[in-house]
Amino acid sequence: MKKNKLFFSALIVCAGVSLLAGCGKDKSQEIYFLNFKPEIATIYEEKVAPAFAKENPGYTLKVVTAASGTYEQTLRSEIVKSEPPAIFQVNGPVGLANWKDSVAPLDNTQFYSLLADTSMALKYDGKVAAIPYAVEGYGIIYNDAIMRAYFSLPNKAVSISSTEEINSFELLKAVAEDMTKNKDALGIKGVFASTSMSAGNQWRWQTHTVNVPLYYEFAEKNPSATPLENGLATADFTFKYNENFKNLMDLYTQNSTTAISLLGSKSTDDSMAEFALGQCAMVQNGNWAAAQILGTPGNKVAAEDIKFLPLYMGIPGEEKAGLCVGTENYLCINKGASEEAQKGADIFLHWLFSSETGKAIVSNELMFITPFNSFSADELPADPLSQQVSLWMNKPGVSSVAWTFNAIPSEEWKNRFGSNLFMYFEGKSSWADVVKNATADWTSEWNIKNGSK
Repeated sequence: MKKNKLFFSALIVCAGVSLLAGCGKDKSQEIYFLNFKPEIATIYEEKVAPAFAKENPGYTLKVVTAASGTYEQTLRSEIVKSEPPAIFQVNGPVGLANWKDSVAPLDNTQFYSLLADTSMALKYDGKVAAIPYAVEGYGIIYNDAIMRAYFSLPNKAVSISSTEEINSFELLKAVAEDMTKNKDALGIKGVFASTSMSAGNQWRWQTHTVNVPLYYEFAEKNPSATPLENGLATADFTFKYNENFKNLMDLYTQNSTTAISLLGSKSTDDSMAEFALGQCAMVQNGNWAAAQILGTPGNKVAAEDIKFLPLYMGIPGEEKAGLCVGTENYLCINKGASEEAQKGADIFLHWLFSSETGKAIVSNELMFITPFNSFSADELPADPLSQQVSLWMNKPGVSSVAWTFNAIPSEEWKNRFGSNLFMYFEGKSSWADVVKNATADWTSEWNIKNGSK
């Protein structure tokens, strides 16, 4: 009887004191990461999380991925929970301003010590608050096999003989329109993949394509500042190069696999599948799309045929412009997470970008071009689009177009601009109205963001 009492007493103590520890077995500290990119969610879940847990006993990684176009909304709902994300992302200075009260200082973290150029980090209140984890580039991805077939046609209407010779909107337009005339001979449904305009799928146009007119307009404002700095400080966006933007968007939609009337039903995944299956010759996207293309069931595009062209629009001097290169991918640690979770977040991020296992996944699976000193030159991702970004960044006489869209004052501006652009495609709005609304909405959202009336 005495033994039984002692047994039950010990059991009660074990249950009371060790609920979290499991009575003799430590419970792993869970690191909650709210991921921004749906296209690489399975890699985090199936490759990164198991490898991290295996090499870091006592820690597990929980990955939650927000649906396309809903990250800010998802973060707002998740961050107030009792067990909020320990790691979240912001898309640049504007995004950081939205979450400045939730970021932990990163100056003394292992993760920050990896950053090769510390000026790339974003600061708040004098302390490091967000660290970039990938440099990316985007432009017009093309299938070189289809392009070579076009340039071999005896009846082609252009004088150039290869895609590499295209260095202006004038040449791009001439080639695209002639390819449309020859699409049956080339075995394609259209030159360009669908201009996806369904909900949550307009980001390629209302963020990435508009970056080019933003860059050129803001570069002219104050030569001593960067275009991004000019944009962040400017309450007025005149959309000076709106006709150039329209040039490219019209070219996309008028030489497409999909009729303009059906664009509202198309997603980014649809357009990438069209490219991967050889139904079109070109699609606008970034180097992150390589895995999606090569991983599409039935993919018909060889890795060596996946190449880039810049976003040519007819802006003076564009023959010397390269891809749009930069980053909006910044990682933050949530100061509202427990101290243990914050510590674990730093351990995870340092492991991912410095361990041999982590770096291999980053380069070969996630395919990030990273800004960290832990990666050697030969550890550049082997995927064709990352290689293309590196090639374009190092082309003599060519300068990358810096990411200036981080100056866009709000997600609301992007959403309105995308909606107005869609209305233009559908014939429900004039181009003049698109421009008028874009400029008025910029001032309104900028004033809201900066506390002005």
